[in-house]
Amino acid sequence: MQSPGHANTVPQVGLKDLFLAFLKIGLLGFGGVAPVSRHVMVEDRAWLSEKEYASLLGIGQVLPGANTINAAAMIGDRFQGLPGVVAALVGLMVMPITILIGLALLYEHFAQLTQVRAAMSGSAAAAAGLIMGTAIKMARRIDLSQVAVLFGLMAFCAVALLHFSLVAAVLVLAPISIAAAFLRRRP
Repeated sequence: MQSPGHANTVPQVGLKDLFLAFLKIGLLGFGGVAPVSRHVMVEDRAWLSEKEYASLLGIGQVLPGANTINAAAMIGDRFQGLPGVVAALVGLMVMPITILIGLALLYEHFAQLTQVRAAMSGSAAAAAGLIMGTAIKMARRIDLSQVAVLFGLMAFCAVALLHFSLVAAVLVLAPISIAAAFLRRRP
């Protein structure tokens, strides 16, 4: 049994806490919620370590569906079971859907304007920068083995440079990387 102050103690997170945290993530996550999600879960609320968050996000990426929705479901389940999943997912999606509907109605009327098209291009560049910045920040704080870096580079090369589909890269590299990690940890 661990003492209350032990580093591996799972924090007590209520349904309201889950809902409000994911509401914040959904509201602030313009251009993608992964950077905001990481900040809220790891830095702001300290519910997960950097490694735990990266693991959940990684699992979420190989499952069907959006990785942050998958991660929200896993985090909700971790702290409150099925009601936690519902609280996290509703919190994550309610504001973006509301804002999206409003913006879609506005965009329908103003899409032909040059300024609107320029703004859309600029926001796409900003979103790409946020994703790259978050990936670099996470990679610096995780103790990655040389094998993990090698598989990350192989995945990048397969998808970005050789234009293989992400599904094909995951189906080939994931089992091999899992086997490599398993073999490295055997005594």
